[in-house]
Amino acid sequence: MGGFVEAARERVRDAHTALAAARKAEDAYATAVAQDELDDALRVARGHGISVEDLEAGEG
Repeated sequence: MGGFVEAARERVRDAHTALAAARKAEDAYATAVAQDELDDALRVARGHGISVEDLEAGEG
């Protein structure tokens, strides 16, 4: 897997992790920021044809 592909998938994984932590902490601001980061990471990955379905299901 290419470096860009792996970096994009890593960004999605990290965003999922941050979102889960923010929700667990019940931090509304951190949740909003993490959700924005996840949305952007998914947009970039999908825009480059990178499969992220397994990451969205929390498997990756």
